[in-house]
Amino acid sequence: MVLSFGLQDFILRARVLKLYRQALRTARRAPGDARADLKQTMRQEMENNRHCNDKQRIRFLISEGLERLKRLDEMLDMQGHSQWT
Repeated sequence: MVLSFGLQDFILRARVLKLYRQALRTARRAPGDARADLKQTMRQEMENNRHCNDKQRIRFLISEGLERLKRLDEMLDMQGHSQWT
């Protein structure tokens, strides 16, 4: 069986990977006791949707992930865990 991916598939995959990398970078800013749990939760979210082939659902999940990541980033900023710490 040969799987072929079109440009849209390639772009969506790149966006998912970018989101995951951003999430892991943000998790590094979390306090040490919460960092491992946060990374595990992020990994589990990705794994739960790994086999999703519905492009509309993938776009929704990316959008939701970006929004959740933005809120986490803001929360870490408010707690004093800046990007440069």
